[in-house]
Amino acid sequence: MTKIEMADVFAAGCRGRRLYAYRVRGLGRSAVVLWIGGENDEPDRVLTLPEVDHCRVPVFTTVRQARLYVSRQGRRLACSEADILELDRVEHWLENPARRRVPSGSVLDAWNFFEDLARGLGEVHWLPPQSTVHDGAYEKLVGGECAAWTPEEQGAVLELITAGAELWNSCPVIGKPCSRTVFGGGRRSPGGR
Repeated sequence: MTKIEMADVFAAGCRGRRLYAYRVRGLGRSAVVLWIGGENDEPDRVLTLPEVDHCRVPVFTTVRQARLYVSRQGRRLACSEADILELDRVEHWLENPARRRVPSGSVLDAWNFFEDLARGLGEVHWLPPQSTVHDGAYEKLVGGECAAWTPEEQGAVLELITAGAELWNSCPVIGKPCSRTVFGGGRRSPGGR
């Protein structure tokens, strides 16, 4: 894909929508991604660029690099700073959820990020289908009441967050999007989800 084609794809995916830099700090992968805020009934999503076989997430080392990339596409970030997802805290919790306290703010951010990432990649089937159990768990998470999760709710959260972390750590990305260096060309199948 040429730079002109990439600019056209970028513009088509972001037209009229606000762009934000979002720093994800994980144990397996850390990067700055571009997040597209939803308008009206449109949901939020992580910016992806289409490739022949599937979409790839453009990733950056710094917010400055993301800002420069967006500027070269004729756009501006909605704010100069980036929010941070402390995914490493969530991944530590996943290693032993029975013995570690739920980092509720980070789990809430991760849940939202994983949904936006799956939507951007066109891989929503990667995450488990959400039910009323997920709704209840999410409401308690928003209220900071994770200790009140039922065993079913905790299991649903663990399943969703684990699948989301796997998606983030294995999704194909483009490092240095202007130079088109591609990393992480493939990933495992979502296992029938």
